[in-house]
Amino acid sequence: MAYEPNNPDATRASDPSAGMEEKVMQSSAEVKARASDLGRRASQKADQVRTAAAGRLDSAASAVHERADNLLGPRVAGAAHGAADALQSSADYLREHDLGQMADDVRDLVRNNPGVALLGAAALGFLVGRALSRD
Repeated sequence: MAYEPNNPDATRASDPSAGMEEKVMQSSAEVKARASDLGRRASQKADQVRTAAAGRLDSAASAVHERADNLLGPRVAGAAHGAADALQSSADYLREHDLGQMADDVRDLVRNNPGVALLGAAALGFLVGRALSRD
């Protein structure tokens, strides 16, 4: 039976657009699956990088604590211990928060301190520009 738009009993089997719709839906499902897989892999990679960065911060904090007492004067040693504690705190933050939580924290920081955020962005842009111009 040929497809007739006004006949509900007719089948769409002979309609050429029915096959095209099915192919489009199948392709769309494949694209969604690939995008989902890509997102999952990117998230896993970001977690690996985050964990590795936390480990490096821990190592740096330990090294600064070990060398702080050999520095000249108690003031310098105190400042070095303070810096090491800040590194340790940063490592803990990286371990305890995922990328979504960190993005929310940055968003809140920018909303609450727009001037500081602009100055920080300008300083970061300057440093990146200097680093790239030296190469």
